Amino acid sequence: MVRLEERKSLTRHLPIEILPPPRNAYIPLIQHIGKPCTNLVVAARDSVTKGQKIATAQAQIFSPVHASVSGEVTAIQPWPHPVLNRCQTIVIAHDGKDETANKDTRSDQEIARLTADEIRHIVFEAGVVGMGGASFPTHVKLNPPKPVDTLIINGAECEPYLTADDRLMVEKTNEIVKGITLIAKCLNATTVYIAIEDNKPEAIAAFQHAIRNTQYSIRTLKSQYPQGGEKQLIKNVLHKEVPRGKLPFDVGISVQNVATVFAVYEAVYLYKSLFERVVTVTGSCIANPKNLLVRIGTPIQELINACGPLDEEPAKIIIGGPMMGIAQYTDLVPVIKSTNGIILMNAQEAEELKEQPCIRCGACVRECPAGLMPCLINLACEKNLMVQAKEYGALDCIECGICNYVCPASRNLLQTIKRAKLEPPK
Repeated sequence: MVRLEERKSLTRHLPIEILPPPRNAYIPLIQHIGKPCTNLVVAARDSVTKGQKIATAQAQIFSPVHASVSGEVTAIQPWPHPVLNRCQTIVIAHDGKDETANKDTRSDQEIARLTADEIRHIVFEAGVVGMGGASFPTHVKLNPPKPVDTLIINGAECEPYLTADDRLMVEKTNEIVKGITLIAKCLNATTVYIAIEDNKPEAIAAFQHAIRNTQYSIRTLKSQYPQGGEKQLIKNVLHKEVPRGKLPFDVGISVQNVATVFAVYEAVYLYKSLFERVVTVTGSCIANPKNLLVRIGTPIQELINACGPLDEEPAKIIIGGPMMGIAQYTDLVPVIKSTNGIILMNAQEAEELKEQPCIRCGACVRECPAGLMPCLINLACEKNLMVQAKEYGALDCIECGICNYVCPASRNLLQTIKRAKLEPPK
């Protein structure tokens, strides 16, 4: 692990602001790991309410999508996507009414009577996915194939610039604790740790107060990258390693991001589907960086405009963090369930360094948090030896980007490892 320049001070102490709903919401049919939601519940010219389910799928691994505004479906068409380039998208013209499909709230008595299966079903119907970037359907993760006794709540938020989770932990602490209780019930977990990096003292203090009458524990971790990776977090919290090729549930552990936990709380307590989330909008080009509560389907240009004016024209716009985020080719892409940040970089920050030959220094091997040899995987890929690349552990790469970051020769190590993961062996 490495210590990165954090650059979180731009937004760390800024309360979450609510961005007004967009005039047109662009809801992609895939915002999760799994099958796209090709079974449409609505058609063009249909009226919808906020929170209404608008598309689903017939598959084991998927998450339904919902309208984030009330209004009329004006089109179902390909549209820019922040991860997939383009995909089928439901376009909804907001009618300005924001009529909702949600009921009011569930009482504490109703919550107490819910079974684990009922909670999972509510979470599924609400379309909750992993909101730390992975976007794996949460209802599946709440029903692991093996017994789980330990739950770790991931409040690391280790990427530079991003503070959305930090602000959520500070402002919605009690709600997150209630969400933790729901998830622990689903998993039958007897031990709960809330893992927070030491650069978030306000969040740590808030949780110390909120959990004083519970059996939950806080683990304060060093601020380093990639502290928020599942396997890295497990190792640093429990001093236990998840074997190569295995998942956390194989060793009796489940890890859930704090934003996901909050979404579970809202789904169960408030009958609320996942149609909005907190996004950090920041970077050297932005005059007024902010943490914004944003409707899913809002074009990112509206978030950028809300934080304007621009101090300078950005050379690169990244959705996510600077280490694992994805550069965008247009500001028309919408916010999706996994969008946790938008970073605007100037030309100097976005400069691409010229790739040089490997000098065999071993820096990438020393710093790889997954214990891999990125330089050897890179060499195998360059020779198109995909079998060897996989034997060197390409599939275990967590794509954190540390190998690129520490390489003195500016080798594109991560890019070739991604290629090895995607291409079939020859």
